Amino acid sequence: MKKVLIICDLFPPAFGPRMGYLCKYLRNQGWEPVVLTEAVDEKTFTFLAEGNQVTYVNYYTTKNTFVRKIQWICTLLLDLCFGFKDAHMYRAAQKLTKENHFDLILCSSYRTFPLPAALKTARKQNLPLVVDLRDIIEQYTGDEFISHALPAFCGLNKLSISVFKRKSLRDRNRVLQQAGYITTVSPWHVDILKQYNPNVELIYNGFDPELFYPEQKKTNRFIITYTGRLLSTAMRDPGLLLEALAILAAENIFTEKDCRVYWYVDDASREIITGEAKKHGVSAFMDFKGYVPACDIPSVLNNSSVLLLLTNQAKGTGPKGIMTTKFFEALAVEKPILCVRSDESCLAQTIRETNAGLAATEVNEVCRFLKSYYNEWKEKGYTSSPTDKNKLIRFSREEQAKQFTQIFEKTKIHG
Repeated sequence: MKKVLIICDLFPPAFGPRMGYLCKYLRNQGWEPVVLTEAVDEKTFTFLAEGNQVTYVNYYTTKNTFVRKIQWICTLLLDLCFGFKDAHMYRAAQKLTKENHFDLILCSSYRTFPLPAALKTARKQNLPLVVDLRDIIEQYTGDEFISHALPAFCGLNKLSISVFKRKSLRDRNRVLQQAGYITTVSPWHVDILKQYNPNVELIYNGFDPELFYPEQKKTNRFIITYTGRLLSTAMRDPGLLLEALAILAAENIFTEKDCRVYWYVDDASREIITGEAKKHGVSAFMDFKGYVPACDIPSVLNNSSVLLLLTNQAKGTGPKGIMTTKFFEALAVEKPILCVRSDESCLAQTIRETNAGLAATEVNEVCRFLKSYYNEWKEKGYTSSPTDKNKLIRFSREEQAKQFTQIFEKTKIHG
């Protein structure tokens, strides 16, 4: 069996489903994964962490909140000036290469880290390198690509962000130019990344067919469900949904008793939603559930009437190429999908192609869509979407593992 060293910024039990699901199905394709990643204090995908050989590099050695913040700031500065995190990751990779014979290195990142460490390891071991980019800085509307707010040094926050962004892009692009192949998550991403390397291939995010499949469960309420985060309303704007709820409530079609909006979100997202709902006068329809373990998501989706996707128009400064895992999992359970506001790009096109729901640009569309499925729910106790099943296969995590291994083989030939 061939062996691949996967160097990534996140891996289960932290929020790293793409590489976690890849490892689940990779052995079926004749490749054994060995994973090197950063240790993150998060237990979202515990079930995907089992059965994998994983080395976690821990940059933060305390649970004390204040001391940990100091460590984070120091690590950030050392990383900006000296590539601190990648240096540690490289040393850990060197140890693994002494203990294993690898055929290829795959590095998965949402920004830049740990691409430099992966490139240096590939050069040292004379191994082909495949880069997988799940998200890129260019897709965001502002500074949402930064996972934590940067410290404002003497009030120079904008300058700090600008320096951080320029360095991240410079380091990323240097690695991209030298990679054997690049994989990424949407047609828009492919077009952007081909500026740096012609060998870019599209492998969408997807769903695990063993976990996500349709179950028709009756509910005593019409439930609109959202799972995930809201970084900003510029990135994900719930306005059309909230406006439609206000209209349907005024027409006495929806009442707070029979229609609920379930938000499975973090506290920061809850603050944004609460403020927006208050503006539209629909706060009484909102139920905040908090995050649930990833293994509970299939049940959450199947117990819903409409599944909500939030994005915004991709033109101008809007978010680009957003094709999140939650979209493909919603497809798999065959519940009607409501996307507000339509990106009028890759996501809207895929919703149309799969006949999975509505990517809305006007509030009247949203009202008609919700009324239609509300009537179906009243009649049957559940809803279902006429999703084109033949179009779902390419979004299966199992099929995508085959795509990765085909690229591995091509990279070995070209490497």
